[in-house]
Amino acid sequence: MTTKPIGIAVLGLGNVGSEVVRILTQNAEDLAARVGAPLEIRGIAVRRVDGDRGVDAALLTSDPDALVNREDVDIVVEVLGGIDVPRKLILSALEKGKSVVTANKALLAEYTGELADAAEKSRADLYFEAAVAGAIPVVRPLMQSLAGDRVTKVAGIVNGTTNFILSAMDETGADYSETLAEAGRLGYAEADPTADVEGYDAASKAAILASIAFHTRVTAGDVYREGISNITSADLEMARSLDCTVKLLAICERITTDKGKDRISARVYPALVPRDHPLATVNGAFNAVVVEAEAAGRLMFYGQGAGGAPTASAVLGDLVMAARNKFYGGRGPLESKYAKLKIAPMGDILTRYYVSMQVADKAGVLASVAEEFSKRGVSISTVRQQGADEGARLVVVTHLAADSALSETVTALEKLDVVTSVASVLRLEGTE
Repeated sequence: MTTKPIGIAVLGLGNVGSEVVRILTQNAEDLAARVGAPLEIRGIAVRRVDGDRGVDAALLTSDPDALVNREDVDIVVEVLGGIDVPRKLILSALEKGKSVVTANKALLAEYTGELADAAEKSRADLYFEAAVAGAIPVVRPLMQSLAGDRVTKVAGIVNGTTNFILSAMDETGADYSETLAEAGRLGYAEADPTADVEGYDAASKAAILASIAFHTRVTAGDVYREGISNITSADLEMARSLDCTVKLLAICERITTDKGKDRISARVYPALVPRDHPLATVNGAFNAVVVEAEAAGRLMFYGQGAGGAPTASAVLGDLVMAARNKFYGGRGPLESKYAKLKIAPMGDILTRYYVSMQVADKAGVLASVAEEFSKRGVSISTVRQQGADEGARLVVVTHLAADSALSETVTALEKLDVVTSVASVLRLEGTE
């Protein structure tokens, strides 16, 4: 008896979609053995059906709605990108009981709740391993492997473009604009790199990670965000003198207030990281995520965080799981949102600061600067001063303090007569 195939609709044929189709086609026999039934592509939705797309032209369609609604489609793979169109298509698929695999972090960071509700109502699967860190398996370990543990922190480098830029600045001494241009030439940066360099991409991924880790719906708007466009070669030079480097970090952690209430902190910003910290060694376009849990301790996931083939690997992993569930009648893990924890304001988070200032090169400057820190209860860890003809550069590194107190201190420093300018402000992470 011939086993009925499982029908697949692929939405999008860009870098990731092309790799998904290639792997489905080339590994068809192995995938069928793993699932228990053949996986057959019913159609591939593209914007324009023209030219040689490297696939069977008969599979191409410019009508994704019709493809999603076909009776012989069991699973929809969404790799279109964007929000509005994929949202409509995914909801349509889920409402009809079709399972969905997506790599769309921007969509999930805004509408995970809506999509999860639709999946739960129709008893369909919603998988999105590829949405966070390419080929790196981190979503499934958080949802399944650590389901019996209490996760306390998830932190890491989740954007390859910014990591490439910062790594190159650290290695070569080049400035930001020069390194960004090189990233564009090598294909690591988009023509419009705003989503990457201003931290929006990482914030979307942080929202997804925080939602899973802490059983609470978190959106991108809940994530505090800063990008790397203000980082200078001087910052990297000073970081080296402190035996640190600079990384754009996504940090999600469970914190406890003074009144004993659990809260979530989700934040993205460039930070100084000591060179002996595991994340400091993650260079180029690679990603890494460190998970801390009460029983498991510290776990680190490292690998290719972007690119067509690595991301397609994660998509195919989800597709196999969804197909197995279709074949055997099972279901994937449902959204866990029971905790409903509140988001802590950034000002309440305890951080350390690195503050670089141009100051007048005269007596009493350090005392005036130190007084502003002391007024707000911020303890100074180290001070470095470098003289120059036009003044001096003063670098202060603090101990842990409330972020609001540190921010107020910086504002006060900018108003001091002896401070020409506050050139750079960065947080310091990884020194626990």
